[in-house]
Amino acid sequence: MATNVSPDPAGTSPAEVRPLRLGLVGNGNRGVIARTAVAGDPAAAVVAVADPHPRAQARAVERFGPEVAVHDDVTGLLEHGLDAAFVTSLDHQHADHVVTLLQAGVDVFVDKPMATTVEDADRMLRTAYETRSRLYVGHNMRHMPVISLMQQLVAQGRIGRVKAVWCRYFVGDGGDRFFKDWHAERANVNSLLLQKGAHDIDVIHWIAGGYSTRVSAMGGLTVYGEVTDREDRSGQMVSEWLDRERNWPPLAQRGLNPVVDVEDLSMMTMQLDNGVYATYSECHYTPDYWRNYTVIGTEGRIENFGLGAEGVVRLWNRRSGEYLEHGHEEFPIPDAPGGHHGADPSLLREFLAFVRTGAPTRTSVVAAREAVATAATATTSMRTDSAALDVPPLDPALRRYFDAGQPR
Repeated sequence: MATNVSPDPAGTSPAEVRPLRLGLVGNGNRGVIARTAVAGDPAAAVVAVADPHPRAQARAVERFGPEVAVHDDVTGLLEHGLDAAFVTSLDHQHADHVVTLLQAGVDVFVDKPMATTVEDADRMLRTAYETRSRLYVGHNMRHMPVISLMQQLVAQGRIGRVKAVWCRYFVGDGGDRFFKDWHAERANVNSLLLQKGAHDIDVIHWIAGGYSTRVSAMGGLTVYGEVTDREDRSGQMVSEWLDRERNWPPLAQRGLNPVVDVEDLSMMTMQLDNGVYATYSECHYTPDYWRNYTVIGTEGRIENFGLGAEGVVRLWNRRSGEYLEHGHEEFPIPDAPGGHHGADPSLLREFLAFVRTGAPTRTSVVAAREAVATAATATTSMRTDSAALDVPPLDPALRRYFDAGQPR
């Protein structure tokens, strides 16, 4: 499993490069990452935004100033001589928007998941390969201090060779964040197992050092299907309705999306190409909101408790006759400023350095594709008879090109 690894590439200093002209496709909740990127880099500016919703267009002026050009669709951005663009549109739109930009010679940052189907993910990779425009996928969790810490402990051999990885994702705001807008529809996301799980599958693959080759899954719409109160929230953002106090318990939710046909509970198993086995479980109606990873090796195990600086990673590496709450060693999770526990600023610095110089990246386009392929295949298993299915392999030529760092 090849990955271009960089701890946190800062790139060339702004004084040594010409300003980057950036575009943004989709100016909803995640569109803020484009503002974060330019706020941390005075030699970059967002000069054009594409979004069909009037509120999103007004938001573009608020975020980027009165001189920003505003368009209804992605083709309008091609008038502005862009160096790169951020694609944060609806998940099922990613592929078409990315392909249009790549074919025009624009480097692209696409939010995760990169696509909702294996076919679309491979189409994006094929286009980047043929055009030599650079493609980058925003798997920011690789930059989260807790994940970096766990990956480093594994790389140092502190638990021997990895044999099993378990991830439990407690999505405490699931009803607000994913069942009141477009995320609730299969047509837009395929499944939440893919939409949310792509992050965790990528982390599992990275820490385990391999990719899934065979998967199976079960799940269903077990709670939110009972809520019949619906509302069209087109053009709004999650911050306008998120309320942790009022919207609890889950069956007290009101104003769900008019169409709700994705699962709110998903469980999958994975067999990796290096012999590691993994599990991933996701629930959208828990009271708490965090991820828990357990990594078991031939000489011990590690597990995180919390995601930020208030949390720890614990290591067990000797036998004991009872549960040891704090393990045999305990490692505080480093603090880092910025969104997603410091991951967003680090990710965006990495992307801008990649655009400017082709600098190595901690993220991996191949790994992003494998996360989509794994989750999409598991979704098929979940919605049929839960049988184990083979994950479609990536074209070896594409794998070699992207693992080599996308040379121009």
